Amino acid sequence: MRIGLYPGTFDPVTLGHVDIIQRGMALVDRLVIGVAINRDKGPLFSLEERVAMIQAECEAITARTGGEIVVHPFENLLIDCARDVGASIILRGLRAVADFEYEFQMVGMNRALDASIETVFMMADARRQAIASKLVKEIARLGGDVSKFVTPPVAAALKRKFG
Repeated sequence: MRIGLYPGTFDPVTLGHVDIIQRGMALVDRLVIGVAINRDKGPLFSLEERVAMIQAECEAITARTGGEIVVHPFENLLIDCARDVGASIILRGLRAVADFEYEFQMVGMNRALDASIETVFMMADARRQAIASKLVKEIARLGGDVSKFVTPPVAAALKRKFG
């Protein structure tokens, strides 16, 4: 069984993330969504809220595709998380050159830690390349319409957070 790990903070999950999840499922038999516990980032949504949002989005995807998706919170090294879930592939989404520069460094470090786990990059769909969770939160905080960037349940969750 080919297992892939798609890690991120998903604060919140966006249509860009959903696009990568849907397309990433074609590469693996099981896709594990690793929800990172990163206290340094100071997420807007709690771990429980982020996991619930991802699970809801993934249930809709698996209902359409029949694939297997598992949501797995983690706080250890990415490479250790990949080992923990049995992943041979780490799936990463790229939006721009700046993403690649950071990811290139991460791949080098991860390969030094475990060369048996391969990183696969997927370019975000052209319609989703500008979407970043940080920007979505800023738009929502300032009362803007985020419906082009997130699903309706996530938009509602953002609205509740910012009143």
